[in-house]
Amino acid sequence: MRRHAVVRRQPEKGMAIYSIRDLEKLTGIKAHTIRIWEQRYGLVVPARTDTNIRYYTDENLRMLFNIALLNRNGYKISKLAKMTHEEIAAIVADIAENNGSQNAQIDALTLAMIDLDEATFERIFSTYTWENGFERTMVELVYPFLDKLNVLWLTNSVSPAHEKFIGHLIRRKLMAEIDREPAETSRDAATFLLYLPEDESQELTLLFMHYLLRHRHQRVIYLGHRISLDDLEDACQPLQPDYVFTIIQEPIPRQPIQAYVDAAAGVASPSQLLLTGAQLFVNQVNLPANARILNGLHETVQFLDSLTLKQLNTKTSAVGDAHSLAGSAL
Repeated sequence: MRRHAVVRRQPEKGMAIYSIRDLEKLTGIKAHTIRIWEQRYGLVVPARTDTNIRYYTDENLRMLFNIALLNRNGYKISKLAKMTHEEIAAIVADIAENNGSQNAQIDALTLAMIDLDEATFERIFSTYTWENGFERTMVELVYPFLDKLNVLWLTNSVSPAHEKFIGHLIRRKLMAEIDREPAETSRDAATFLLYLPEDESQELTLLFMHYLLRHRHQRVIYLGHRISLDDLEDACQPLQPDYVFTIIQEPIPRQPIQAYVDAAAGVASPSQLLLTGAQLFVNQVNLPANARILNGLHETVQFLDSLTLKQLNTKTSAVGDAHSLAGSAL
């Protein structure tokens, strides 16, 4: 790959442009390293405006993702510099399909998002699911990817179009898996009511909680997002669920977080209110007696597995007692 002369052109209207700091955030490659690759090998060539301001395009970003992925998989930069874009893309496609490493798959998902490439997303997701199962795919692949996406969103490094595109694909996968799980539950199953506050948008996490519960044969009442406390009370009072689960990731503009948690716990009572989300830690919330914080995805899964095991042990103990009584009668 040969060096190219600096291209001077004004970015076209609607064209995605990036600074070198944007590239660093998106790819994880230090700006200093990008400049070295640019100057020594001509791997990434920025354009310049008429006023000599450097900027990078989607093509530059795509190339950097590809170079970083190949470099992590043992390819030397000096060798990559001699390859054509087509040769690099072909090797990347092979690695994305056959390399099960988490970082390689997350990079490939990020590229699929930037390219709005549904086919590549489907291939990566389906392959990982086939090898590891749906729950592990969400925990090991999708959630780390979403964490990265959240950082990119907060730093304005990706557009709403990219976020909505990938969010729709993940939501579709979650809905399909939820539908595959049987709705019937046993008599000893716990009842969970799931909802999001009016100003909360973390529906993918709520849907995944729905899947986790259905997969563990718990009863789920899914209210969805934009639920007021009045609506929550209307659902809780007649149903009396064992647990009410919600997420407070974003600030609540109408009232302090502490006031909202106190009010939600009061509405949920006597049910236990299960809470998760960054705002609970940012605001150092004092928990009401019937509330509990689940600190992240792994603690949530542990809580559900512990509950399921407790139910199983109770059921096994009841069966054993029944057999003992039957034996005594004989």
